[in-house]
Amino acid sequence: MSRLIRAPRLRTVAAVTGGLVLAGSLTACGGSSAASDDKVVTVYSADGLKGENGDGWYDRVFKDFEKKTGIKVNYVEGGSGEMVQRAVREKSNTQADVLITLPPFIQQADEKGLLQAYEPKGSDQVDGADKAADGKWTSVVKNYFGFIYNKKEPAGGKAPKTWEDLTDGAYKNKVQYSTPGVAGDGTAVLIKAMHDFGGKEPAMAYLKKLQTNNVGPSASTGKLAPKVDKGELLAANGDVQMNYAQSKDMPNLGIWFPATAKNPDRPTTFALPYAAGLVSKAPHNANAKKFLDFMLGQAAQRQVSEIGGGFPARKDIKATDANAIALDKIIDGVEIFEPDWADVSENLRSYVEDWKSATGS
Repeated sequence: MSRLIRAPRLRTVAAVTGGLVLAGSLTACGGSSAASDDKVVTVYSADGLKGENGDGWYDRVFKDFEKKTGIKVNYVEGGSGEMVQRAVREKSNTQADVLITLPPFIQQADEKGLLQAYEPKGSDQVDGADKAADGKWTSVVKNYFGFIYNKKEPAGGKAPKTWEDLTDGAYKNKVQYSTPGVAGDGTAVLIKAMHDFGGKEPAMAYLKKLQTNNVGPSASTGKLAPKVDKGELLAANGDVQMNYAQSKDMPNLGIWFPATAKNPDRPTTFALPYAAGLVSKAPHNANAKKFLDFMLGQAAQRQVSEIGGGFPARKDIKATDANAIALDKIIDGVEIFEPDWADVSENLRSYVEDWKSATGS
């Protein structure tokens, strides 16, 4: 599995919005006026780590953290962009203590002054590419971008292999991907397409052609998996951690990484880790630090694959459970490239506009 050189980090990106789900009451955390010793910590997070049946990694971490510390976790879930935008709106009356998003939105949060430096215990075991050099954020779960297909009744009787496969007539009105500039995984579609096809113009030309089979935009990536499992869709975008966890209850999901017709045996992907940062002026600053320490602790990190279906952020954790073995097999032989986040920073807004123009979205 080849790895390419990391490009410069993100400087700024376009603002985005998305759906929001609130789990738990926020009445105990009234912004900066809340007592610093309240037994509560408020976490704003991208979706994917909390189980639909209360059996996800977050569910276990929250429960174990409260049992160990007596500190209750108030949890707010939505798209990465929405979490950042909500935190921006609340800067004069900060509500969140911890912010967890996918890239490039954790970098956006830093650029907007939402994060303060804190290096959680165990962060020395996180690879330098998966954390900010100034300590503003640290990955807590590694993850990779991917696609899913219905493996019970695949289009044309065979699993998709290339981007071009999705333009076949067998996929008519059976393909959907989440909206670039709204969903993190949707933005990842643009990033991967531009990498695989060698630039913006050929990527947009492909996505224009794909639009014939695309049923339309979706603000939520997580909502696509049930449709693929039921056969309402035959292919959609996603990410490895979320889709692998969903496959426990959705047995028809198959995870794959599109190659191009020119290089059909060269599938690619890139890292989309869940990255956590301590919010500036966090109303429960001390509790937030304890929570960040707990997430990066060895016990919680060992549970990332076992319970959450993801990859531990700490490089000293060598997971050997059944999920870890299956996850390693999923990405075996897939080229992991590093996006040029500086380019994403400078041009994301225009890329999204070009995508809208090309697809008529």
